[in-house]
Amino acid sequence: MTRNSCFARAFTLIEMAVVLAVIAIMMAFLYPAYVGMSQRAKATKDMSNLRQIGIAMQTYLNDNDQILPLSSPSSPPWPGTLATPVLYPNYVAKERKIFQSPFDKRPSSEATDGTPPVSYGVNINIYNASPGVNRNMLKVVSPASTFFMAPNYTGNPGSTSSWTGTAGNAPVLPQGAPAETTGTHNNGRQINVLFCDWHSESVTFGPSGTAGTFQNTATHWDPTQ
Repeated sequence: MTRNSCFARAFTLIEMAVVLAVIAIMMAFLYPAYVGMSQRAKATKDMSNLRQIGIAMQTYLNDNDQILPLSSPSSPPWPGTLATPVLYPNYVAKERKIFQSPFDKRPSSEATDGTPPVSYGVNINIYNASPGVNRNMLKVVSPASTFFMAPNYTGNPGSTSSWTGTAGNAPVLPQGAPAETTGTHNNGRQINVLFCDWHSESVTFGPSGTAGTFQNTATHWDPTQ
């Protein structure tokens, strides 16, 4: 037995470079798949949040003659933790996380004041007297195609500063959500929406260049249509 046979052959510098290059190429292929999976998981969680909020809102309305809670500067439409309790904690599990979208990167909070993040806003026309239904959900003409609630942010949802809603100040969504320049998922092409019949679905954001609009013309912001 020779002396050299007692030792394993070491990698050469070129072989190491080749291995690292192969790893880099594999990571380049796998990273988009990972990002896509992560985005789909967030979209699924976001949809689940909206569905749970829809169930809670439906229960609240059944107890209140289908009239939404009053909105005022000191009493946001929902969840109203600084004023009369609306959905939390009477109509949802004692956890505020469903009010925060997974696309909203702000730190979560279970504080009992008005500071916990709220990522979703109600369609302003649901509260407007004209054009609107003045909080009376029985007057919504086509619940299955009228937006009730959606993620509420400014510009690109990927920026933490784009999300400003809180439990003490959960702004309503203006018609067309003009401040939103891209969707939350599917590379900015889609956003999840809760409708007035309490179903939720993902709608296509756009057309390009028209902020806050959606390509499915069968859906709309006007509850009187």
